[in-house]
Amino acid sequence: MSAQIDIGRDSGGQSLFIDLEELLATRLLVQGNSGSGKSHLLRRLLEECAGLVQQVVIDPEGDFVTLADHFGHVVIDAAAYSPREIEALAGRVRQHRASVVLALEELEVEQQIRCAALFLTALFDAPREHWYPALVVVDEAQMFAPAAAGEMNDDTRRLTLSAMTNLMCRGRKRGLAGIVATQRLAKLAKNVAAEASNFLMGRTFLDIDMQRAADLLGMDRRQAERIRDLQRGQFLGLGPAISRRPVAVNVGAVQTGAKTAGQGLIPLPEAAGEEMESLLTDRLAEAASETAPRAPAPPPRPVVDLERALSAAPALREAPPMAPPSSPPVMEQEVSLPPAPDASPEADAPPGDLMDVVRELAASEGATFRPATALFRDFAVRCRQQGIASAHVDLAAFRRLFAFALAGVDRLDEALRQTVERMAGNVDDDVLAPYLALVIAAATGNSMPDEEELARLYGSASPSRVRRLLDHLERSGLIVVREEFGGGRSILLPEMVDLPAR
Repeated sequence: MSAQIDIGRDSGGQSLFIDLEELLATRLLVQGNSGSGKSHLLRRLLEECAGLVQQVVIDPEGDFVTLADHFGHVVIDAAAYSPREIEALAGRVRQHRASVVLALEELEVEQQIRCAALFLTALFDAPREHWYPALVVVDEAQMFAPAAAGEMNDDTRRLTLSAMTNLMCRGRKRGLAGIVATQRLAKLAKNVAAEASNFLMGRTFLDIDMQRAADLLGMDRRQAERIRDLQRGQFLGLGPAISRRPVAVNVGAVQTGAKTAGQGLIPLPEAAGEEMESLLTDRLAEAASETAPRAPAPPPRPVVDLERALSAAPALREAPPMAPPSSPPVMEQEVSLPPAPDASPEADAPPGDLMDVVRELAASEGATFRPATALFRDFAVRCRQQGIASAHVDLAAFRRLFAFALAGVDRLDEALRQTVERMAGNVDDDVLAPYLALVIAAATGNSMPDEEELARLYGSASPSRVRRLLDHLERSGLIVVREEFGGGRSILLPEMVDLPAR
């Protein structure tokens, strides 16, 4: 199918068209300084070919999310998904030919780069039967394909350069037509820029960028001065999909706009100098002494069928958590615990006053940071002082009783307590307390303990040890940790079914 996209007017006032079929085969490079109208040009291009071809937009600033309002694009908020979910989403995008905007503005720069690289790589690696034609628009491409390493992690740089190079060099055979836009050609990796056959060059002022733009357009040094004099929304175009000779274009109007603040002038406030000073300094010391409130953690996303969302719905529904292949089905915190086996632990339960001693130890300051042997000696001494028989409790049994007391198992009702005790049967003593805290939080519907609380229960002040703890529990099949690009973390517990929510 052939289609002509009207992107604006040439210098003679005639409509200038881009051949969409040729564009899919030859790719496009857009350059322009901030304020030159580069994003406006991309928006015009996307609007004009909406409905004709699938569109995938990598949007680091949230400029293109408004396409969803008029053209039914699915907006993927990258901060809400884990890396594995981002890759799964990309696969479904290709499968269902959904036009999407990958919104990255809520992420830190390096997270944006890694997320986009994973998404693009998954698009590229889609099965052959899903190689449908699609425009892949990457705004601010100098971030994702930098000419120099800068402060970016080496692994991240290799990952993103590989993804962008695959898109521009090898994407055509997979139906992917890259459209990359950059503020500066000098900052864009040459092997990415060199693969484009179509060019739209906007205003730029630095000599090195003007010279590179002129070289791509086939202009001499004197003609390159024209690039400095271009107005906002004016571009010089060249390429098989645009024109065989350099042509000037004034980009046409668009139906949608960015959600950024308006750039026009607005009246200043009318407050007098003293009044404005009062507004700035009133209770300043009190405000400075206040601790900034922590943003609440996002609630766990329910398990839904995302395939139907990508194929039909105008807005993206939430993706299911990705469980390890060998793990059983995973449910969120409101799911509950498996039923207790027929046997009951009550016959072997320790006397109440012995448990009082254990609870006193667990409640003492810094108890979790003391060695288990020291705690056990203290326990034995207290039992002798109170005349409580404790000879039947060895060190291993004490460690488990201490973990139960730390987690607060005794505060649960009888049925739930027995179930929790049964679940703890095969868990190592040294990780039992934090695991029980996770189980109890999920069973009772409370929020999961944070890293600080897990560290206290684990007897460590090291965040890295807590991460290793969670990794160990996950490898053991006891939990599933779901990391999000936005920094959030959900801890899920397998096989927690059959009990009502509490």
